[in-house]
Amino acid sequence: MTQPPDVPAGSYRVSPELLARPDFRSACSVRDFGTIFRLMRKYDGASQDRISSPVDGLSQSRVSRIARGEDRIASLDLIERIADALRIPGGYFGLAPRRWEATAQPARPQPVPVQTSPPIAAVLPVQPAASQGGLIVEVDEATLRYDDATYYAHQLRRIVNTGTEPVTRYLMRISVDRYPGDPERSARLYRAKPLRWDFLQLSATCNGEPMHWKVKTDWDALKEVWLCFENSRGHFPLYPGDTAVIEYSYRVSDDRWGPWFQRAVRVPTRSLSVRLDFPAEVDPVVWGMETSMTAEALPFRTAIARTESAGRRVFSWSTEEPPLHARYRLEWNFRAQPDPAAEAARPSEQMTAVGIVQQGAEILDKPARPFALPTEAEDARRVVAELSSAIERVSALHTFGKGMGIAAPQVGINRAAAIVRTIDGDTITLLNPTVIEASPETDEQYEGCLSFFDVRGLVPRPLTLHVEHADIDGTRHITVFEKGLARLVAHEIDHLDGHLYTYKMRPGVAPIPVEQYRGVGSAWTYTST
Repeated sequence: MTQPPDVPAGSYRVSPELLARPDFRSACSVRDFGTIFRLMRKYDGASQDRISSPVDGLSQSRVSRIARGEDRIASLDLIERIADALRIPGGYFGLAPRRWEATAQPARPQPVPVQTSPPIAAVLPVQPAASQGGLIVEVDEATLRYDDATYYAHQLRRIVNTGTEPVTRYLMRISVDRYPGDPERSARLYRAKPLRWDFLQLSATCNGEPMHWKVKTDWDALKEVWLCFENSRGHFPLYPGDTAVIEYSYRVSDDRWGPWFQRAVRVPTRSLSVRLDFPAEVDPVVWGMETSMTAEALPFRTAIARTESAGRRVFSWSTEEPPLHARYRLEWNFRAQPDPAAEAARPSEQMTAVGIVQQGAEILDKPARPFALPTEAEDARRVVAELSSAIERVSALHTFGKGMGIAAPQVGINRAAAIVRTIDGDTITLLNPTVIEASPETDEQYEGCLSFFDVRGLVPRPLTLHVEHADIDGTRHITVFEKGLARLVAHEIDHLDGHLYTYKMRPGVAPIPVEQYRGVGSAWTYTST
């Protein structure tokens, strides 16, 4: 059997025998990952590490907690990554068919019997494929406005029924994650403060007519709703060839909404646009990342436009003919409105809050897995995009006068990729880097590490470093780095080798608390030669 596309050779994927088991399909239908992972171990012999390794953003320790019932997965983005990496058909989770299913061996699942007491408020029978399979979205316009500690979302879609059956309902989702990169903290928050229907105030119309809606999924951080083409005055199904404009709105308080807004293309779409409307007084900055089903990830191909008027700063972005299953994620920082909890937190706690893996995590103690380039070029692009997004979040918390860097293990990805941002703001991407020569001349300076940012350590480093690294197409290069840049690059390569900077400190020298360090925000100094 040939390996399906985009799955690294040797990676675990669910066996056809397990896919055929009713108990596995039933667990998938209600997204009970504790049972799912236990069944993988029982019938496929899959260890927790084998389950987590192919799935970016899913650690072995989290698989363990989920299997013990101490954690759960509610993020649709992560559910989609699990489905794709482990080759579980989308229908098992109530998702659209995944792109790889056309060539995969297992057939699409038959209807799955629903458990009598699923952990959701309501489970409705799946409507025939014509309910959304025959739809095309001609226009998709999303607006998010922030006012008075609340986010107000408004969605407009002009849809056409190109199928052969009337459409009677349309699925919409509300999914939130207050602390991206820190699922445990988000899970604790939503257990204490779940999304509530009374506050959401969901409303929907079709061509101006109010729409009734029925709950499909009711989780703490995820709501799924069928918008029905009916109201108290009657039914108005969307017949083949007809066009309709659906609009819906809801609100979420900012203590439950993380600083991101993602648009996923689940129905063929002609034009997609996003508008973020923020008060200028909070000094917002916005950036965006694009991810496709082929695991490609990169910054938006076109710039995000910015306008300012009447005390509002508006960011607009659009794209034409987006590919099916593409995801467009806009993220932001309010630079003039720091999080009070973050201000009071220790530096390490702030880094944890923006998704930086902390000292003691297993992933920081083992060598990162190299990329097979160019075969895994799309995976490499996606990892670099994750690093770029993380570095933007981190930059909003601290002034890096010496430059900065981040390695993939620090965001929970065991791959040999790192990026370094210089003092001048230039970005250096390192794929599969290896030090092949280091100068005998060294100096000793203080370094900080995002994975234990409460201290600074005095570390000797070569003044010149020769590094062999790869381009995305697999071409190998040797680059010479000097002085401060050599130090930054060496620090990140240490991470990829499974070492923290303490590994390089002289015996008897210990890190000092950041409060005692006097070089915060200033560059390293070097004597001229």
